[in-house]
Amino acid sequence: MKLTLGFSPCPNDTFIFDAMVNGKIDTKGIEFEYVLEDVETLNRWAEEGRLDITKLSYNTFLHVVNNYALLHSGSALGNGVGPMLISKAPLDLANIDQYKIAIPGINTTANLLLTLAFPQAKDRSEVLFSEIEAAVLNGTFDAGLIIHESRFTYAQKGLVKLIDLGDWWEQMTGAAIPLGGIAARRSFDKELCATIDSIIKESVQYSWNNYPALAPFVKEHSQEMEEDVMRKHIDLYVNEYTSDLGETGRKAISTLFEKAKQAGLLKHDMPVSIFY
Repeated sequence: MKLTLGFSPCPNDTFIFDAMVNGKIDTKGIEFEYVLEDVETLNRWAEEGRLDITKLSYNTFLHVVNNYALLHSGSALGNGVGPMLISKAPLDLANIDQYKIAIPGINTTANLLLTLAFPQAKDRSEVLFSEIEAAVLNGTFDAGLIIHESRFTYAQKGLVKLIDLGDWWEQMTGAAIPLGGIAARRSFDKELCATIDSIIKESVQYSWNNYPALAPFVKEHSQEMEEDVMRKHIDLYVNEYTSDLGETGRKAISTLFEKAKQAGLLKHDMPVSIFY
């Protein structure tokens, strides 16, 4: 059986999927035809239903939950992992409605958190996540919403943090921060989804068993990132929730659904189960 699979070139995703897409573990008769794209492209593709299995932002998952079911493995979720709003110099967030903000994608969880925290911040433009710091530094935008490895590099570039939206979320809800998950077509039967889930879990464990060595697959897709930044990225975003969301992870996702619904951002109710 051949299934299409989409994930990002970021170190946490390539770390997760390396073993299963490169023949390092038994994939139980499934061949994964994979494609690497930035998360916002994957979000758009999820809305189109293009891939069988895909990484997607939880913000997008809220809107495609009737077509895709969440897997228990592969998620980026945790504490202290949230997006940050940064700028060249300190700005008064009371005036955020006056600022031009670069965001990594309208469908990202980062943008959802910004909407929940600052609904009055309307002047937003989509910029590729890896280019946001430069766009703020050159004055194109007053502020930028950064994700991924940018949280490790913004200060070195002379940028300042206005707010950590992950901290804001945790203080407001007491829940972990659900950033991105892995979803499979809801039309797949439970047995197939469970098999995919188990393969992802084994793939994650394979990578941990060989850590701190970094596989060539991780290095070659890391956009000239230094190895210490790759490891910081993996250590932060690949955690106990990646192997299995568990009760804490599932509660965090339900909380995100509820907050989005309260803010009038959902057009439908959550199905009986968001999982397969």
